[in-house]
Amino acid sequence: MKKNRLAIIAAAVLCAAAAVFAFAMTGHRFFAALLLGIALVIVYFHYVKSRAWRAVAAAVLVIGAVAFGVIESPIIADARTDAPEDTEYIIVLGAGLNGDVPSLSLTNRLTAALDWLESHPECTAIVSGGQGPGENMTEAEAMGIWLEARGIAPERIILEPEATSTYENLANSFEIIRERGSEPDGNCAIVTSEYHLHRARMMAADQGVEAYGVAARTSMPTLMLNYFIREAFAVTYYRIFGA
Repeated sequence: MKKNRLAIIAAAVLCAAAAVFAFAMTGHRFFAALLLGIALVIVYFHYVKSRAWRAVAAAVLVIGAVAFGVIESPIIADARTDAPEDTEYIIVLGAGLNGDVPSLSLTNRLTAALDWLESHPECTAIVSGGQGPGENMTEAEAMGIWLEARGIAPERIILEPEATSTYENLANSFEIIRERGSEPDGNCAIVTSEYHLHRARMMAADQGVEAYGVAARTSMPTLMLNYFIREAFAVTYYRIFGA
């Protein structure tokens, strides 16, 4: 009886937590789904007594976990900075504005870009991002303002205000580098959230460019976990359907 009660309480707590993350906290839907999934597994194995059905469920869970691990492993492996010290350009990917204020994810990316630019004074930043719903200006403009306010000279910042997707961020930025007389291949680094670097580099490779990475650490742990989970599905979608 006590074991049954504990299982029910655990499932109820997980469901309540999932509701909080899904509806009260921005950007946590995949983390909420994970908590809800764990709750459903507890309920399933608590109430389903058939050995056959329990074995089927266990097999599905194991296969799913293995598949997820295979997809997630390179995402985790690429979630790091590997840009050479003499990298000429960094491409800072947009991540949304609240009006004209950078979102938390974009602030994390800008902080990583600022750190790199301060320690590499010969490097130039291309800040890339158009204007989306709920934004009062292009993401590129907001990023330029943010960096300039923290001491980066405007001549070291190039705005790319047209892109509406990661693929376009990269394509447009690569074209800017070529127009300036350089080649992006092996000469640029992508500044984006650590979970996003693997897919961004995949897109760069599909455009014939070997791009390095500068990883921006996601400052909220639960949000980081949410996006690492989401990224596995995003990478799978990209592999199947492309950009």
